Amino acid sequence: MDDTRKPVRQLPAVARYLLLAFAGLCVALGVIGIFIPGLPTTVFILMAGWAAARSSPRFHHWLESHRLFGPMLRDWRKHGAVSRRAKITATVMMTACAVILFVTTSRMWVAELITGVMALVLMWLWLRPEPPPKTR
Repeated sequence: MDDTRKPVRQLPAVARYLLLAFAGLCVALGVIGIFIPGLPTTVFILMAGWAAARSSPRFHHWLESHRLFGPMLRDWRKHGAVSRRAKITATVMMTACAVILFVTTSRMWVAELITGVMALVLMWLWLRPEPPPKTR
C-alpha cells in the first residue's frame, strides 16, 4: 500500500488550547444562531470543525458524531458542500433579520451595512455545491 500523505505535525500546546477555545466559542455561537435570526449557524459550526480537527481529536469526533452538526461537517469535509435545507434556513433567517433591522433602526446605514454583509455571506453559501444524494 502506497501512502503518500504527509504526517500531521503536532501544534504547540498554546496553539492547540487557543484553537480549542475558538472551536468552543464557534459551537456556542452556532447554537445561539439556531435561535437568533441573522446569526449564521452553518458557518460557525464549520469553523468549529476546522479548529477542533487541529486541536482536539476527541472534540472533533464529538462534533462529527453529533446528530445535528455531524452531517453538516461530513458534507463539508467530503464534498465542500452545504445542504439545500441549510441554505434555505440561512436565507430565511437572514431575511427576517434584515427586515427587523430596517424596521427598528434609527440609523439606516447600519441596517444597510449589516444587510450587505449578510447578502455576501448568502451569495457565498449559495455558490457552495450541495451534497450528493444519500444512497441506501
